[in-house]
Amino acid sequence: SRTADREAQEARRGREDELRLERFMNNKPPIFMGGYDPDGAQKWLEGIERIFGAMRCLDEHKVLLGGYVLHDE
Repeated sequence: SRTADREAQEARRGREDELRLERFMNNKPPIFMGGYDPDGAQKWLEGIERIFGAMRCLDEHKVLLGGYVLHDE
Protein backbone atom coordinates (compact mmCIF):
# COMPACT_ATOMS: atom_id res chain seq x y z
CA SER A 1 0.00 0.00 0.00
CA ARG A 2 1.05 3.62 -0.43
CA THR A 3 1.10 4.21 3.30
CA ALA A 4 3.39 1.23 3.91
CA ASP A 5 5.69 2.33 1.08
CA ARG A 6 5.84 5.87 2.46
CA GLU A 7 6.58 4.60 5.97
CA ALA A 8 9.33 2.34 4.65
CA GLN A 9 10.84 5.23 2.71
CA GLU A 10 10.78 7.48 5.79
CA ALA A 11 12.39 4.72 7.88
CA ARG A 12 15.16 4.34 5.27
CA ARG A 13 15.69 8.09 5.19
CA GLY A 14 15.90 8.18 8.99
CA ARG A 15 18.46 5.39 8.99
CA GLU A 16 20.48 7.18 6.30
CA ASP A 17 20.47 10.33 8.45
CA GLU A 18 21.70 8.33 11.45
CA LEU A 19 24.50 6.77 9.41
CA ARG A 20 25.47 10.17 7.99
CA LEU A 21 25.65 11.68 11.48
CA GLU A 22 27.67 8.71 12.74
CA ARG A 23 30.10 9.06 9.82
CA PHE A 24 30.36 12.81 10.42
CA MET A 25 31.07 12.38 14.14
CA ASN A 26 33.65 9.65 13.42
CA ASN A 27 35.63 12.37 11.63
CA LYS A 28 35.86 14.21 14.98
CA PRO A 29 34.51 17.56 13.79
CA PRO A 30 35.60 20.64 15.73
CA ILE A 31 33.09 22.15 18.13
CA PHE A 32 32.49 25.91 18.02
CA MET A 33 31.31 27.24 21.36
CA GLY A 34 30.21 30.66 20.12
CA GLY A 35 31.28 34.04 21.40
CA TYR A 36 33.38 36.61 19.60
CA ASP A 37 36.23 34.58 18.16
CA PRO A 38 36.73 35.31 14.43
CA ASP A 39 39.89 33.17 14.21
CA GLY A 40 38.23 30.29 16.04
CA ALA A 41 35.16 30.56 13.83
CA GLN A 42 37.31 30.47 10.69
CA LYS A 43 39.24 27.41 11.91
CA TRP A 44 35.96 25.71 12.83
CA LEU A 45 34.50 26.44 9.40
CA GLU A 46 37.60 25.15 7.60
CA GLY A 47 37.56 21.93 9.64
CA ILE A 48 33.86 21.37 9.01
CA GLU A 49 34.18 22.11 5.27
CA ARG A 50 37.04 19.60 4.99
CA ILE A 51 34.80 16.89 6.45
CA PHE A 52 31.87 17.93 4.24
CA GLY A 53 34.11 17.65 1.19
CA ALA A 54 35.31 14.19 2.15
CA MET A 55 31.72 13.07 2.75
CA ARG A 56 30.43 14.79 -0.41
CA CYS A 57 27.57 16.30 1.59
CA LEU A 58 24.59 17.97 -0.01
CA ASP A 59 23.83 21.50 1.20
CA GLU A 60 20.80 20.29 3.18
CA HIS A 61 23.02 17.81 5.05
CA LYS A 62 25.67 20.46 5.71
CA VAL A 63 23.11 22.60 7.52
CA LEU A 64 21.93 19.74 9.72
CA LEU A 65 25.39 18.38 10.50
CA GLY A 66 27.00 21.78 11.01
CA GLY A 67 24.26 22.77 13.41
CA TYR A 68 24.93 19.62 15.40
CA VAL A 69 28.43 20.83 16.36
CA LEU A 70 27.60 24.52 16.71
CA HIS A 71 26.94 25.39 20.34
CA ASP A 72 25.96 28.64 21.96
CA GLU A 73 27.65 29.86 25.11
